[in-house]
Amino acid sequence: MNRRHFIQQSLTAAGTLAVCGNTHAEVTIPALKLSSQEGRIPGGSLKEKVANLEAWGACGLELGGDPSNRIAEVKEAIKGTKVKVSALCWGARNGDLVSNDPEKRKSGIEAIKKALNTAGELESTGVIFVPCFNGQSSLKPDEIDKILWEILPEIGDHAKKAGSRILLEPLNKGETFYLNRIEQAAAICAKIDHPGICLMGDFYHMAKEEKSDAEAFKSGAKWLHHVHLASRVRWLPGEDKLKEPDQPERSFVEGFRALQQIGYQDYCSLECGIAPDKDPMKAIPQSFQLLRDQWSEAFRSKA
Repeated sequence: MNRRHFIQQSLTAAGTLAVCGNTHAEVTIPALKLSSQEGRIPGGSLKEKVANLEAWGACGLELGGDPSNRIAEVKEAIKGTKVKVSALCWGARNGDLVSNDPEKRKSGIEAIKKALNTAGELESTGVIFVPCFNGQSSLKPDEIDKILWEILPEIGDHAKKAGSRILLEPLNKGETFYLNRIEQAAAICAKIDHPGICLMGDFYHMAKEEKSDAEAFKSGAKWLHHVHLASRVRWLPGEDKLKEPDQPERSFVEGFRALQQIGYQDYCSLECGIAPDKDPMKAIPQSFQLLRDQWSEAFRSKA
């Protein structure tokens, strides 16, 4: 399917759905900037993956870790396309940044600073940071709070100089005992009060931990700069029933409506698996279309 045909199919009765902000109509729906983690997209090379993303109307590519040794490759792959690097999914580095060991903490800080340099070089939204996963720290949450309050201002200064930011990611309790809800990450951002220290939300974790997608996003609105997309079973959006036929599909409408209301302008990126019997070349664009449809529904149903 070529890009022109794809965009024509994306028109809705409410007006034109802005694909990465490029279209206009009598009623213009705010842009839904779709992205995906690199590993989710099929392709024999990064350039092929980027071509697939662009053909499906996405405009963001999320990379793993610190791809400092791939900067030239990434720049070449996105050159001349509408696809940009959305974020770097850096993670926790074994919880080193909140370790009691001064040497581990120092090493972790230097590593995330290096990732911030890469993020700035690639003009991405930021570096996704999880302070620790379960089993990586024996500290209590209030002890981790104190460490973060101590180290994040310096990291924020570096992020600002690099032209990037830290994105604190809340996870469900099955993955971390620390930072499970967006409001908790927002409290850290408010305490540090630095433009280089921000947060993100993940629909998969939010389904487990948040009472309301809308209220969660609104609680972190000031610092929200990235969103992860996944179904309730952590497959592609729209694939819940393939694994849990008796359960409803995960709806993104409430959360999307809140994102529109707070003026969210950054990426919504796939971080998920895919049903085993599905062809990603068909399933991913279908999932992207479902997300566009729900984004349009959210716009039409705004209070």
